[in-house]
Amino acid sequence: MPIFDYKARTQEGEMRTGVVETSSQDAALDALQKNGLIVISVGERGKKSIFEMQFGRGVRQRDIVLFSRQMATLFEAQIPVIQILRTLASQAIKPQLRKIVNEVMADVTGGMALSQAFGKHPDAFSSFYVSLVRAGEESGKLQDVFTYLADYLERSYYIANKARNAFIYPAFVLLAFVGVFTIMLTVVIPKLTSIFKETGTEVPFYTQIIISLSDLLRSYGLLVLLCVIGGIIFLWRWGRTPAGKRFFNTVQIRTPIIGALYQRIFIVRMTDNMRTLMISGIPLIRALTITEDVVGNVIYQDAVARAIAAVKAGSTISSAFEQTPEIPVMVTQMIKIGEQSGRLDFILENISRFYQKEVDSLVNNLLTLIEPILILVLGGGVAVLVAAILIPIYNIAGGV
Repeated sequence: MPIFDYKARTQEGEMRTGVVETSSQDAALDALQKNGLIVISVGERGKKSIFEMQFGRGVRQRDIVLFSRQMATLFEAQIPVIQILRTLASQAIKPQLRKIVNEVMADVTGGMALSQAFGKHPDAFSSFYVSLVRAGEESGKLQDVFTYLADYLERSYYIANKARNAFIYPAFVLLAFVGVFTIMLTVVIPKLTSIFKETGTEVPFYTQIIISLSDLLRSYGLLVLLCVIGGIIFLWRWGRTPAGKRFFNTVQIRTPIIGALYQRIFIVRMTDNMRTLMISGIPLIRALTITEDVVGNVIYQDAVARAIAAVKAGSTISSAFEQTPEIPVMVTQMIKIGEQSGRLDFILENISRFYQKEVDSLVNNLLTLIEPILILVLGGGVAVLVAAILIPIYNIAGGV
């Protein structure tokens, strides 16, 4: 019988890892959830685990956003859940999403709770998603919960997509520049180098650097390419280790300009998660536990973990957040006011809204600055290359 490794949290937020020996992954999930565990990942030993926040296997976050909005709309029309699932399965464009919805419908038809049916597909529905649906079932407010989910996922998708799109243009331009520069070094420069050698022209040091780079790429181009690919693979694999992930997450939020953008993105994600979970009736400890799992950066995960420990010890979230320099003082002060006034959900909503506007402003400013910065960088590169080629040619022409 297959053995499955799992990673999960208890209702109190304690991390649990172990193994389950069952006939299938679905059976392993059922067994863990029946024991009251919030499953983070589960996978057959020797095979790749499935992580909840990766909308893989053909199901993307955009698909889940649309699915949630459709669920909210159909619930508002007071359509039975089985009919809703049947309708959405028939309308799903992605085959993988259609398969998942059909399996959820079959489980619900068989008497399983909707949240439990969603929980069997952690590749599409995160613990955050499942916990909200479970809270909606317990409170009888599934319609409101799916509205919260749709709004939250749309906000998250919008922020992540806007930040990602801000870097597509410069990445494409820089990649094109590297390609053109490489072609120049391997095709154009060698022909000019032969002219310099035939005429015995003494070239400046910067031209000699360009010629050396050209010789390196022509002689060891394949080796250089393999080294670059190997380096990328090494960094990617190291980045999946705890030490590598912490390093890259730290660089991510401390890089000038870009770091300020990502800090605001994670604050929006953290506060928006907490607020959405709290207004859905999720207990505070459990809301913090789920937020820790989905915030997406180990620095902020550590901050939430300290908040969980503080709340369990009878302290406050704001006192724990004060220990994290990456969380602005304004955020901790506002959370403290929310805790003292008993309106923490309202304060978290205001923090999230404020920093979402900050993200929009930073992205717009970044897009405005990218073009002149790229012009300066590319212009400098072209100037060096042209100077390295033209100055020796002028010297040859002057000698003639």
